[in-house]
Amino acid sequence: MQRRDFVKFCAASAAASGAPALAAVDATPTLYGRVALVDASGAPLKAAAVPAERNLIFHYPFAATPCFLLNLGRPAKASARLVTADRRGYEWTGGIGPRRSIVAYSAICAHQLAYPTREISFISYRTEKSPRNRLGNVIHCCAEHSQYDPAEGARVLAGPAPQPLAAILLEHDAKTDALSAVGTLGGEMFNQFFTKYAIKLSLEGGAPRASAAATTVVHELENYCRQQVKC
Repeated sequence: MQRRDFVKFCAASAAASGAPALAAVDATPTLYGRVALVDASGAPLKAAAVPAERNLIFHYPFAATPCFLLNLGRPAKASARLVTADRRGYEWTGGIGPRRSIVAYSAICAHQLAYPTREISFISYRTEKSPRNRLGNVIHCCAEHSQYDPAEGARVLAGPAPQPLAAILLEHDAKTDALSAVGTLGGEMFNQFFTKYAIKLSLEGGAPRASAAATTVVHELENYCRQQVKC
């Protein structure tokens, strides 16, 4: 079958099945500067030191954009085929570290851009189940109850979010056990984030769009913000 006929066949099949057709061009990784993850003392954060099933926060690729660092306590799925809100497909290739259990995602919800602040966080990784979180082991945004599966590239499991959380690309140095952030994959929400929160971020000081420094400190979420909303 010639390529143009194959493309037409795929589009027709998608239409017949009710599935949205993917754009011809896939999303590609966006590489930013390499930033080393460090602990509160400034020492390189080791993969072995990342606690299982805890919410950890760091900032990347900008000084004002928070991310989740999670040790799922089990290997993440080896790969997942995902789609952005503008219908670009991409392949998430799983976790890193000795058990491939460490993953990272933008902590900016893909729906209404809720994110962890110093005062409050409506979004966090939740292992326990609740009336609003019947699945467990999901990143749950209590603003509008979008739920994402961190073991499958932050795939949307429930709620109004139009796409997965953007994945943060990590590198693991097997010799030193150190972790670094190097880029993103998937639907970034950074431009929308800076537009929506321009005044708030400016009042907090600094340059909101400033790139992350050579190192970024990893915090426990409970130490980073004063209140976590649970739902």
